[in-house]
Amino acid sequence: MSASSLALNEASDRSPLHPFPEGWYFVASRADFRKGKLIHKTWLGEEIVAWCDERGRVCVADAVCPHLGSSLAPEVGSRVCEGRLVCPFHGFEYDTTGRCVATPYALPPTSARLKVYPTREIEGMVFGWWGLRGRPPQWELPDVPSRSRTHAGESRWTGLRFHTIRFPGHPQETTENSVDLAHLRYVHGYESVSRVGDIAIDGACLRGSFDFKARLGVGRLLSTTFDVSAVTHIHGLGYSQVDFEEHSTGYRSRLWILSTPIDGTSVDMTIASQVGGMERPKGLGIGLRLLPLPVRLDLMNRMTLRMETGYVKEDVLIWSRKRYLTRPRLNQADGEVLAYRRYCEQFYEGLDEDHGRTGGRLIARQI
Repeated sequence: MSASSLALNEASDRSPLHPFPEGWYFVASRADFRKGKLIHKTWLGEEIVAWCDERGRVCVADAVCPHLGSSLAPEVGSRVCEGRLVCPFHGFEYDTTGRCVATPYALPPTSARLKVYPTREIEGMVFGWWGLRGRPPQWELPDVPSRSRTHAGESRWTGLRFHTIRFPGHPQETTENSVDLAHLRYVHGYESVSRVGDIAIDGACLRGSFDFKARLGVGRLLSTTFDVSAVTHIHGLGYSQVDFEEHSTGYRSRLWILSTPIDGTSVDMTIASQVGGMERPKGLGIGLRLLPLPVRLDLMNRMTLRMETGYVKEDVLIWSRKRYLTRPRLNQADGEVLAYRRYCEQFYEGLDEDHGRTGGRLIARQI
């Protein structure tokens, strides 16, 4: 094969999307930091470490010691001692602000600081900010109260359950499913899918509501149909939260779909679920009244995560094999896809030719 043919094939395999849109991206759950654990992973093309100190403060930092460049990965011997990250090469110690606070043999140099990322925590999920050219956070993630008053009285919610899937993909492509209501019918088998009102965009926040019916069971004789309302909250391309309410049983849930770029070609899709409501189950759920509320909620959360993971795996089959089209041939029902793509452009703003695109359009090369 000629060099020109190889170059053409390589170019055709590239996505015109910059691999790392600006935003907040999932790092780990609070539970992952227990017992002084040091987390090490590839995150938006960088090797990072994350840990928390004895007061619960989290640090997410590049896994490079600024002293002489040693890796800070636990595989090399780095560890957390009394809430400080200890370099395996010369024993430099760093606190959760990234500052070197001690060395074994001299005063700590004031210039020795880790490159740290701003962090936020929601419901026990830790997110880090990745800014274009190191920009500070341009928006905040939403508050998610542990107790909700969407109905009369207060509702109790479970803790979170997690499942993570890694596959070739891009967070703009995966998040696009939230406005592509047509795929809910053809991929997941939902019925009577309808948008409630228009999608609303306010800066980095995109919100949309829709109703649908889902048939669950074995065969026609043992199946039943559930009537569901959903509200989607998107805050950048790494944070999608969907609130569900099933009207016939009183079941409610929150689902987080967190797409995190790894190395420019793959993403980690973390699914987190939380269940509330069910204080007085109705309809087919009335039998659950025999169980204590914490038990029934935990049971429903286990079932929810299993079911939603199955739906995401159906999407993964498509996501991992699809190609981003800069000029898709849309029909009249696809207008929200265009609105979504215009919304996405803000997460690439300011990229110059060295970064491959600006304002959401490919202009040179992909890094």
